[in-house]
Amino acid sequence: MRSGLISVDELRTRLGEMSLLDVRYRTGAPAGPEEYAVGHIPGAAYVDLDAELAGEPGERGRHPLPEVAVFEAAMRRAGVRADRPVVVYDDWSGHAAARCWWLLRYHGHTDVRVLDGGWTAWREAGGAAETGVGAARDEPGDFTAVPGALPVVDVRTLQDAGVVVDARAAERYRGEAEPIDPVAGHVPGAVNVPTSRNLDESGRFRDPESLAATYAEVGAVAGTDVAVYCGSGVTAAHDVLALELAGVSAALYPGSWSEWVADPSRPVATSARP
Repeated sequence: MRSGLISVDELRTRLGEMSLLDVRYRTGAPAGPEEYAVGHIPGAAYVDLDAELAGEPGERGRHPLPEVAVFEAAMRRAGVRADRPVVVYDDWSGHAAARCWWLLRYHGHTDVRVLDGGWTAWREAGGAAETGVGAARDEPGDFTAVPGALPVVDVRTLQDAGVVVDARAAERYRGEAEPIDPVAGHVPGAVNVPTSRNLDESGRFRDPESLAATYAEVGAVAGTDVAVYCGSGVTAAHDVLALELAGVSAALYPGSWSEWVADPSRPVATSARP
C-alpha cells in the first residue's frame, strides 16, 4: 500500500478493517447521494462535499474549509474512528476523495488512504456493490477533529511560498478560459501543474518517481516551501496528495482562486508565464 493510496486488490483483503467514505461529487454530474444509492462499496458511508467537506460559499471562496464541529460531526456519523484506517473514494479521478483525505489529515487523522482509480476501478475489478442509502451505524465514530496537522497558507501568505502551484487546467491558468469564476488568469508568480498530470491513462496515480520528475520541472522539490491552489480549494488537494507521493510536503491554500479574485485589488496574471 503506497502512502496515501490503496489499490482495489489491497482494499478487498482489508475491507472489514477500514472505515469507508463515498465522496462522489462532480460539478454538473448526477447528485452524489443518488449515485450512492444506486450502488456503492459495501459498508461505505456517503459524505456530501458541499454540506460536510466545505463551508458556505462567500468571501473565503466557493468551497472554504468547513467548520470544525460540522466536519467532526460528519465524520462521526460516517463511523470514522481515530484508531481505525479510513479509505475514501469517488468517481471524479480522485479529486473529491483527495479533499476528504486532506481534511481528515489536516484535522489529525493519521491513517487515511484514497482508493486508487476510485469507484470505476472497483467495479472494473468485479468489486461488489451495495445499494440503498445505508443502515445507521450501531457505533458512531469517535473521531475528534483538531485542525492544524497539515500546513495551510492564506491570501496574505500564499505568495511567500518558494513555489506556488496552480492545479487548474492549463487554459484556466493562462487566462484563456474561465468557466466558473468571474476573473480569468492566475496568481502572479504561480506555476501550473494540472491535476490531470498526476494520473496515468488508466486514471490511477502515476508512480512516485514520475510524479517527482513532473513537479521538479517547476521547482517543487523536497525541502522547498511549496503551496498549492486551484479554483476553490478542492482539486488542489489532488496536487497536495501527488506531491506527498513524490516525497514533497506542500501547503494548501483553501480559498484558492475564487477567494483571490473576490477582491479586485489583488493582482492577476494572464500570460503563460508571470
